[in-house]
Amino acid sequence: MVDVWLPYGKTDVCVRVPARNLLGSITPVQKSGVSDPKAEIERAIREPIGSRLLSEIVRPESKVAIVIDNVTYRNLNESMILSVLSELNVAGVRDENVTIIFGYSTHSAVKPEEFTMLLGEEILKRVKVIKHDAKAKDLVYVGTTKSHGNKVFLNRDFAEAGVKILLGEVDLHYYAGYGGGRKSVISGVSGVETIQHNNVMMLNSNAKAGVLEGNPIHEDMTEAARMAKIDFIVNIVKNSKGEIVKAFAGDLKAAFLEAVKLVDEMYKVKVDRRADIVVVSAGGNPADMSLDQAYKAIDNTLDVVKRGGVIILVAECPEGYGNQVFYDWMMRLTDLKSTEKEIKRNFAMGGHKAYYLLKVLQNHPVILVSSLPDYYASNVFKLKTARAVNDALTEAFKMAGSASRVWTMPLGNCTLPEYKAPE
Repeated sequence: MVDVWLPYGKTDVCVRVPARNLLGSITPVQKSGVSDPKAEIERAIREPIGSRLLSEIVRPESKVAIVIDNVTYRNLNESMILSVLSELNVAGVRDENVTIIFGYSTHSAVKPEEFTMLLGEEILKRVKVIKHDAKAKDLVYVGTTKSHGNKVFLNRDFAEAGVKILLGEVDLHYYAGYGGGRKSVISGVSGVETIQHNNVMMLNSNAKAGVLEGNPIHEDMTEAARMAKIDFIVNIVKNSKGEIVKAFAGDLKAAFLEAVKLVDEMYKVKVDRRADIVVVSAGGNPADMSLDQAYKAIDNTLDVVKRGGVIILVAECPEGYGNQVFYDWMMRLTDLKSTEKEIKRNFAMGGHKAYYLLKVLQNHPVILVSSLPDYYASNVFKLKTARAVNDALTEAFKMAGSASRVWTMPLGNCTLPEYKAPE
């Protein structure tokens, strides 16, 4: 037997796999975080990629809008924003001419009372901080994307700023390929109509994690960001521990693509065998707080599990299923075809998880090891359940055969294995 430890909530559980069955454990490349994140961000700003220095882009009278999208750690927020403010001040831009905009996110919308917790008092005292409302009545239309006919409506404060800066994180993303860069425009500061038009294209086969070429969502996001006239970006790449490995700043496209290279180097893993069974952990807390969040780990197994193969998801889910739309769609829409129709007719964040899960279940039984009550796991989300990971593996061997080969993935939330047949 080979013991493999898998993160589960704030602890770990051990799965025991017979040595003759185990193909191995798929893990990301571990890179150390920098000792001084703020110094690294300042370095990136001083050494922009494909761009002039930020201090050369702005003028003392410039009105500056800074979008911060999906960065939820206060120390990183402060480091990024204070570094940018320092550079702006050096160029003569006064704090009162700077507006920080929290990007729109239906699953983690920032409340005004959370501003201090996420930014710190110094930033709130120095500059104006607002939250983007994707349903606002005063959005500004800046044109329609030629590639996919998307009418682009933007936050007014953002659209009317003389200099536009995007802050964020580049990581793997379900259907945009990667987060960060252009994604801070759609969905960060766009209107609901614009976001929905873009996200419906998730039905395209090229709209998946780690793919940019031919990905219509990425293409549409990129064109919208160009139309928005982005002047400068600052993006970070983190390791699996949440530490900054490197910062990238400068041109919208050039800096983003350099960050993508590092993400690929760390999180894409080539394998030459597909397994009959994949045992995947969602990565523990906070990645497995809910089924909605933990699903990403299932998605990341799909290239390395055989058709009909069994997926075992290890995720505590102390907050239950998470997104209410995910639950509602799974209750109301019983098959993939009706879910596709609903996405085209009335896309809603959370509904996409129902589509993905139903698509997986067409080809794979999924066994969930969690604290989620069986009623929800089985009746609503159509998953098989087990209370312990070794019970789940025993059941998987019964389903797939005692000679089944097994991959384990301890950090399924951030690991993207890619199958390549041996030559």
